[in-house]
Amino acid sequence: MKSPRAWTRYLLLAVLAACPLTAHASPDNTLFTTLLRDHVVGNRLDYAGLKKNQARLDAYLDILSVEDPDGLDRDARFAFYLNAYNAWTLKLILTRYPNLDSIKELGTLFSSPWKLKIVRLKQGVLTLDDVEHQILRPTFNDARVHFAVNCASISCPPLRNQPFEPDRLDAQLDDAVRDFINDPKANYLDNDTLYLSKIFDWYAADFGGEQGVIDFVITHAAPDLKNRLQDRRGAIRVKYLDYDWALNDAKP
Repeated sequence: MKSPRAWTRYLLLAVLAACPLTAHASPDNTLFTTLLRDHVVGNRLDYAGLKKNQARLDAYLDILSVEDPDGLDRDARFAFYLNAYNAWTLKLILTRYPNLDSIKELGTLFSSPWKLKIVRLKQGVLTLDDVEHQILRPTFNDARVHFAVNCASISCPPLRNQPFEPDRLDAQLDDAVRDFINDPKANYLDNDTLYLSKIFDWYAADFGGEQGVIDFVITHAAPDLKNRLQDRRGAIRVKYLDYDWALNDAKP
């Protein structure tokens, strides 16, 4: 006959066998959902309105700060870091808004704004560069990240009006890429010259070099642009557009 302790151990092992450990649930994005819905205006951001709701943004950042991303599955971690990057970028802008014209003004003489230690997470206080270049890019190896993180600037792929969610992350990333690539103000074909966002130049290696950039654009282009690019595939020259760092503010 088993002792009480042996029976307890037996029952625990049986429960674990029946219910294997899984990654815990993603953080609650309800606050961020409401903030983005209320303050993303087309390709711009209503910073004035967001400033009035800064307490809700702070509450969301507090939720992120106690989350353990290592306990999430891959898509949940990917979405977590994308949302953290975007939410903390908004917080950074609000530290001086409305008295700034560009995120670049928030840096110092010796450091860019992306190197400021502002991102409070369970693993410590990180920079935006840490999140993008030490976590997002090397961990997930997905060039679509460049269209998901927002740098609060006119030339940046726009901030979406919804947070990234693990159960629809792939579709959300594809939508972000398509929306940006097919925006003629950001990327366009003129005869045999393909004018592209400077993002494709800065991170060309993530797309597999210049030919990889062209292939990536073709993959995500709308039918008309896709057909024109395919017809000219061997003759296309790529030029990169100047980047407008002006704040993506919705105010007139």
